[in-house]
Amino acid sequence: MAHPTQLGFQDAASPVMEELLHFHDHAMMIVLLISILVLYIIIAMISTKLTDKYILDSQEIEIIWTVLPAITLIMIALPSLRILYLMDEVNNPHLTVKAIGHQWYWSYEYTDYMDLGFDSYMVATQDLTPGQYRLLEADHRMVVPSDSPVRVLVTAEDVLHSWAVPALGVKMDAVPGRLNQTAFISSRPGLFYGQCSEICGANHSFMPIVVESVPLEHFEDWSTLLLQDS
Repeated sequence: MAHPTQLGFQDAASPVMEELLHFHDHAMMIVLLISILVLYIIIAMISTKLTDKYILDSQEIEIIWTVLPAITLIMIALPSLRILYLMDEVNNPHLTVKAIGHQWYWSYEYTDYMDLGFDSYMVATQDLTPGQYRLLEADHRMVVPSDSPVRVLVTAEDVLHSWAVPALGVKMDAVPGRLNQTAFISSRPGLFYGQCSEICGANHSFMPIVVESVPLEHFEDWSTLLLQDS
């Protein structure tokens, strides 16, 4: 869960998000080194009055400042492509959940069960209990088992939406008439918050996403109880 004045990302709750955090640190270190080098060159050019004809006109230095940026880009591109393909992998999911965006709430259908589905609305400010977050709490949470591959099919009924949970490293557009697919593995039990990340109308900021990750036996008890109630 993000908190005020936080500078970095939320703590990772899935293997993909851990990879994204590592890549972010890797890329930022390269950016920092480049910035220091450029700043040093600027200060040196301003402060010194000496010139060198081998720097002003040199084939060797032109080769160096052409090859080094290419190597740097490769060092960034290869890990980036690796994570990009990892995010598209959906291998033998244990559970499939269909998330449908509406103006302005989410519907969830557990397609592995016969009649297991519900709508998820934002909890109004006056109805919040102590410990709940304003604009982030939903009356029905999307419950998933931890340490299990979960596939999420994302679509919309009316306009464009986007199903995003930062701690899980998941963001997928919800497009009317189209079924998009993403997947995640929750590495630990907990509550993970997200919001619609596509401007979808007047109440765009009032359709939160709450993913509750629980142990498998608790998930089975929850699904059985929900099926009995329905």
